[in-house]
Amino acid sequence: MSDHVLDVRDLRVVLGDRVAVDGIDLTVGPGERWGLIGVSGAGKSMTANAVAGLLPPDARREGTLHTGGRVTLVAQDSATALHPLVPVGRQVAAPLRRHHGLGRHAAARRAEDLLADVGLPDGTARTRPAELSGGQRQRVALAAALACDAALLVADEPTAALDPTVARDLLAQLDRSLTTAGTALLLVTHDLTALAAVCGHVAVLDEGRIVERGTVDDVLTAPHHERTRALVDAARSLVPRTLPV
Repeated sequence: MSDHVLDVRDLRVVLGDRVAVDGIDLTVGPGERWGLIGVSGAGKSMTANAVAGLLPPDARREGTLHTGGRVTLVAQDSATALHPLVPVGRQVAAPLRRHHGLGRHAAARRAEDLLADVGLPDGTARTRPAELSGGQRQRVALAAALACDAALLVADEPTAALDPTVARDLLAQLDRSLTTAGTALLLVTHDLTALAAVCGHVAVLDEGRIVERGTVDDVLTAPHHERTRALVDAARSLVPRTLPV
């Protein structure tokens, strides 16, 4: 386990009488970037929530799940992830004080640095979420996640609510930030272009099970499972030049 930031064995998540995740095995090494793809209801987000420790109260988790360090989450909806009345600088500073023991002024200065690192302009720390665009709020959420100095960042459809240009910029920033911090990534996405932009490995889920896995280049250029082939064919029909060939 010492060589992994995430080690999942036979993970099952049961909601009532429905099995949402059915026997997943997955290991993520330090700095590795894994994507989880699949159709809606395949079990991607439920797997991510299990890893992040955010399963709903009525969910039952079975199997083993070990992490080799702190895990942090960037949610899909930054509007609800951020407190609407608190300046974003204070929200980024909070994990710095909680996890690193920084004083108020030191945390505030580091929060400003992190906001600048994710491409936000000077003065952003004093603004509230409602004053920012959707893309800017997602950058704030990324800065707050990086403030945790986590071994693994779980990102659940972080660009789903953004227009393509903003999404592309956010993914580029995510790539730079992960590289600088040496943080591993578990990305939940339905967007194969986003997957190809930031991930090196991919697991394909269908009905709660991993049906195919490998490097992104191998899986997207020569998919074996019928579900993977359908996802790749659909993506190529929309954006044929953005995926590996």
